[in-house]
Amino acid sequence: MSTKALSIKDIAKKANVSITTVSFIINGKGVEKNISTAVIERIEKIIQEDGYKPNQVARSLRMGTSKIIGLIVEDISNPFFAGIARLIEDKAYKKGYKIIYSSTENQPGKTKELIDLFKSRQVDAYIIAPAEGARIEIEKLLLENKPVVLFDRYLPDLNVNYVGIDNFNASYNAVKQFVKDKRKNIALVTVDIDVEQINHRLDGYKQALIDHQMPFSAGLVIKMPFGQTKEETIDRLVQLFKSHPEIDAVLFATNYLAIGGLMALKQMNKMVNERFSVIAYDDGDVFKLHTPQISAVEQPLDEISDNIINLIFQQISAKEQLAPQQIILSGRLIIR
Repeated sequence: MSTKALSIKDIAKKANVSITTVSFIINGKGVEKNISTAVIERIEKIIQEDGYKPNQVARSLRMGTSKIIGLIVEDISNPFFAGIARLIEDKAYKKGYKIIYSSTENQPGKTKELIDLFKSRQVDAYIIAPAEGARIEIEKLLLENKPVVLFDRYLPDLNVNYVGIDNFNASYNAVKQFVKDKRKNIALVTVDIDVEQINHRLDGYKQALIDHQMPFSAGLVIKMPFGQTKEETIDRLVQLFKSHPEIDAVLFATNYLAIGGLMALKQMNKMVNERFSVIAYDDGDVFKLHTPQISAVEQPLDEISDNIINLIFQQISAKEQLAPQQIILSGRLIIR
């Protein structure tokens, strides 16, 4: 094989045909353009032997589609986002599409950079778990009539497709389980960011306490700064448990906070047992491997990814703009 892949011009010269003929064959239009089987086979043999990599952007402009979907999440290393990305990738691939994805780390400026990058790649659609301040960039995509689906985080008053879970009821049911288990001092460890799904998890926690005549204490709602290190999270949680020894149950509003919480408990030699309960958001292997196993609010990843893909391809294939849909799914409380 050549050290440098051939261009269309090189292939045409080697096969003694026109550049247009080569272009038709590369784009699968050889038969349609009545090019002989012998010529098609000759071109294909040269490509196979010497290599040819098309310029993807130029091809996208020529064909009107890139067969690529851009996926933007908060943190691709987070098990929830990694699980969603893998499922979306598999489902898109079966429809002839590829996924390119990246993380915003909840930085509004990075959202703009990623959307601009995806635009330069001529992606056909956008799947976004929006960071704070991402509204303006998403509005621009909608004004350009780009297929867009948001997930995990909803932006109120923005008329856009969305797939998520009922975070209020998920938290409510978790606290209800704690009450059923006769817990008296129930804490919530959450994130200090003003986004819809995190706010709903706090609201569900509060309402469940009110409905079950349980005391609400602002001191038992710990809001962790987003982006702090794992070590900082563990240190703050150790301080929480030491300063509030009365806590007998904790709902963690994200899986990474739950993992940090379990590390803090281990550091303190404090056990999860019949006197101290933990429920984590988003199930994962780490909670199944822990001794004892940790209860969790499971988000239905397969159902979420199915709905995201369905909404994206409805928009891609539609001949006219479709009315946006909001799909809210139920989280499942797994008691262990």
